Amino acid sequence: MVGAGAALADEVGLTGLTMGLLADRLGVRTPSLYKHVAGQDDLIRGIAALALHETAEAVGGAVQGRAGSDALAAAARAFRAFVVEHPGRYAATIGQEPSGPDDPLAEAGERLLGAFTAVLRGYEIDGPAVNHALRMLRSLCHGFATLEAAHAFQWSTDIDQSFEWLVAFADRGLRAM
Repeated sequence: MVGAGAALADEVGLTGLTMGLLADRLGVRTPSLYKHVAGQDDLIRGIAALALHETAEAVGGAVQGRAGSDALAAAARAFRAFVVEHPGRYAATIGQEPSGPDDPLAEAGERLLGAFTAVLRGYEIDGPAVNHALRMLRSLCHGFATLEAAHAFQWSTDIDQSFEWLVAFADRGLRAM
């Protein structure tokens, strides 16, 4: 059921997702959904955990066997592709906090963080700078991808070229550390 909710969120946007709409999509009555989730918030947490898991899979797979700028570009492209293809489920991840270390949100979030941390190993960044670099990469990738998913780039310059420019800019900054 969470998968169906995630697909619907991608279709109508996270703010458009309701229990009633999901029940209609599944061909059941709304009360039947409460056998699987405690309510709308629980559904969104489930979608967030699914999205983090899927993003971690995409980014982790993309960086496998790569290092340095190749790993950075692969991770950034995989993250961007996921957000653009799944804007509703990605939106569910924003602002969700794990309830503890065994929470699926925590586990999937750690896997995604681990993939980006692996990218940074190719830049000889260590100590507290790793956290700053991770936040920088998250901000760059998240910002670009969510703006693109919202069709916010309205001018004629090629979006792919702009993204590659952004990745090259991040690469130069990480190398300068």
